[in-house]
Amino acid sequence: MTRMSAKRKGAPTPMALGFRALRGGAAVVGVAVEDRELRVVLSSFLATAAAGDRLSFEPYHVAAEMAGGSRGGASAEAAAAVAEGRERQDALAAKGLDDIVRNLRNEGYEPIVASLLVNRAGWISDLLAYSLSWPDHLPVAEGLAVRDALRFAFDQRGVPVVEVDEKTLPEAASRQFGIAPDDLDLRLKALGASVGRPWRNEQKLACLAAWVAVAAL
Repeated sequence: MTRMSAKRKGAPTPMALGFRALRGGAAVVGVAVEDRELRVVLSSFLATAAAGDRLSFEPYHVAAEMAGGSRGGASAEAAAAVAEGRERQDALAAKGLDDIVRNLRNEGYEPIVASLLVNRAGWISDLLAYSLSWPDHLPVAEGLAVRDALRFAFDQRGVPVVEVDEKTLPEAASRQFGIAPDDLDLRLKALGASVGRPWRNEQKLACLAAWVAVAAL
């Protein structure tokens, strides 16, 4: 469910959006600094899959169930299925980002930067070959595809993006803000109380990524 702040008046307030990729989309948290206080102004989910559309939800799982090609590679049918699924994901991500930005502007906020959480799987250049070679890692391929769809949306809509390593973010943020790790976690929990559930680890990480980005504005 999308949760946003009440409508504001006056000049738009610059803000940052944090994105944490999940299967089928991403947790999105937007933060802004108002009256010198950090405030969560958005907690939502950007879908990269349509309801009932398995190809946009898990294209690599679909491809893995198809017959392999020659010499154990992907069949043409599997490659085409992945390409179609990825195109659908890109389109849905771009539309979802459009909706988020438009709604925020209507509420008096201007998204200046997006912060995308990533991990150390960026070395994987061919997701289809990777997923077929390592079937246990299919969820990894699906998550990386969602991240690519988000990158597509940022590029298409002209939203600047910074990529942040998820594993090292909490420690880096603790140093940057001069807040002990336990206190930082308590602060994130308190920020979530203003928007309600869900406020799980993925929302807290997206919030922290946005917090670090907005602090640099």
